[in-house]
Amino acid sequence: MSVKNIIIKTARQGLFEITSQINKLVVQETDIKEGLCTLFVQHTSASLLIQENADPAMQRDLENWLNRLIPENDPLYTHIQEGADDMPAHIKCSLTASHLSIPIVNNQLVLGTWQGIYLWEHRHHGGQRSIVIHISH
Repeated sequence: MSVKNIIIKTARQGLFEITSQINKLVVQETDIKEGLCTLFVQHTSASLLIQENADPAMQRDLENWLNRLIPENDPLYTHIQEGADDMPAHIKCSLTASHLSIPIVNNQLVLGTWQGIYLWEHRHHGGQRSIVIHISH
């Protein structure tokens, strides 16, 4: 069993692919032939996602769709002290995932051909996002 923590710096709202960082940990820092890689983001305004990594238009479309679904400055929001993007970021996080589980076979993540792992930053200015990676047999 292995537990690691990585920090991803985000400077803007959007999807940040982290597949290579996660795969590197599985391949180089473990000898697990078969197991499970569990990822957990330790924040309430960012999330994790497995999605297509071939066409950047997918990322823009997904971001635009979620921003339209959950607009800023909704008069229903009362949690507004940290800016217009804060409450929408919490809602987006609650509708997406804070953790993912990915099988490991032959010391490799078992992802589909066009699948990538993303950190989804929901705040405009981002920050340092901590992701816990637990790899087990």
